[in-house]
Amino acid sequence: MAAEIISGRDLAQELRQQMKQKVTELNNQGVFPKLSVILVGDNPASKSYVNGKKKACKETGILSDVIEMNHDTTEANLLQQIEKLNEDPTVHGILVQLPLPEQIREQKVIDTISYTKDVDGFHPINIGRMMTGEDAFLPCTPYGIITMLKSKDISIAGKHAVVVGRSNIVGKPVGQLLLNENATVTYCHSKTKNLAQITKQADILIAAVGKVNAIRAEHIKDGAVVVDVGINRLEDGSLTGDVDFNEAKEKASFITPVPRGVGPMTITMLLENTIKAAKGLENS
Repeated sequence: MAAEIISGRDLAQELRQQMKQKVTELNNQGVFPKLSVILVGDNPASKSYVNGKKKACKETGILSDVIEMNHDTTEANLLQQIEKLNEDPTVHGILVQLPLPEQIREQKVIDTISYTKDVDGFHPINIGRMMTGEDAFLPCTPYGIITMLKSKDISIAGKHAVVVGRSNIVGKPVGQLLLNENATVTYCHSKTKNLAQITKQADILIAAVGKVNAIRAEHIKDGAVVVDVGINRLEDGSLTGDVDFNEAKEKASFITPVPRGVGPMTITMLLENTIKAAKGLENS
């Protein structure tokens, strides 16, 4: 029996309709949620991502602006711009589009953004709060994954979750969020031996390695929930994930597609975090 598809696109549309109402309620209280995005350089992919975020903000009534800086801008100039936004009471969320030019230290940029405006959920304070289960801005892709699982009433507590990938953006935080939901979590990565032996134990399998067909039928237990975070562009220009979808769908109980899976949820959770920032982190 083929797996049920978890459509991130459909869920995102549903959640954004709810967000419109939240934004309207805040507007009626004199609060106008605003996201400021800083784009350094002219990377086409980054520009595309930023345009997608701007469009999503407009769709839900969130104010947004894009601050474009030259590719050769100095780290000091970028940090100065971030500090201005930190001090601007009309700006609730700050996002610096990654990757950054080599002259700029990514972690220094993340550290400079106020944790109360860190809607990407990367600041050490937010990561620490996530680790200890306190209120925080959660990293958007992992937050979206958990939201997708819950949308299908997929039980997480007591389940064995295997995360393939250990990036700071997806792998590590999604494992922590699954642990916070009382799953038993195993991390796999490029040094893991006998990968299939481990992944076949997974009730919930998260693939986040950025490699085409890294996960095939042999890696999946019958009835497992498979979440494909990978976005890989093929020679013909089409997108595919880390999971061999056609093989996996015959073994999994639920599966996310690529595209229209986790991707739309990442921007949606960014919007959710921006609304939360407008309410005030402690009061949301």
